[in-house]
Amino acid sequence: MKRFIVPAIAVVLFYLEPVFGLFSPLDINGEYRYLIPRFLIMYLIFISIYYSRNRAMAYALLFGLLYDVFFIDIIGLYSFLYPLICLLASYIVKFIHQNLLVTTIVSLVLVAGLEFALYQFFSLIGLTDISLQAFVSDRLIPTMIANSIFLVVLGWAFKYVINARLLQRLNQPN
Repeated sequence: MKRFIVPAIAVVLFYLEPVFGLFSPLDINGEYRYLIPRFLIMYLIFISIYYSRNRAMAYALLFGLLYDVFFIDIIGLYSFLYPLICLLASYIVKFIHQNLLVTTIVSLVLVAGLEFALYQFFSLIGLTDISLQAFVSDRLIPTMIANSIFLVVLGWAFKYVINARLLQRLNQPN
């Protein structure tokens, strides 16, 4: 039963993202700020760093495809970007020390890269026409603040659950 805890958390985060998305946009001083929750990809980054790159990429492909089907109707965008982000995270931590602070910073940088890649793609195909400056000030910065708060609150829990599952898997007889 314990072996399903890691994917169960991913499923819960997949369903929580649209719920937290309902709080967006925020009206701050007469200007709208958009918060895009990226809980699932941050969790997948933690899985990639602390548990298994292959598992993280498999979960990323599955949830990326689900995200494509249910939320954006462009098949392949998230199912390509999510595994790519997990792969990048696993390669980055090979060259730097693995601790919670570094993992949090890597996660936030990769989420910012994901947001920028999505913005570029949607600009390229004409789904958005906002300027880069408006994107950064109205979407990217509020998104990064909200996601960093999420990681500060739950990053240690992610690491604890993933490490506990890893230890359990290593102690199981073959």
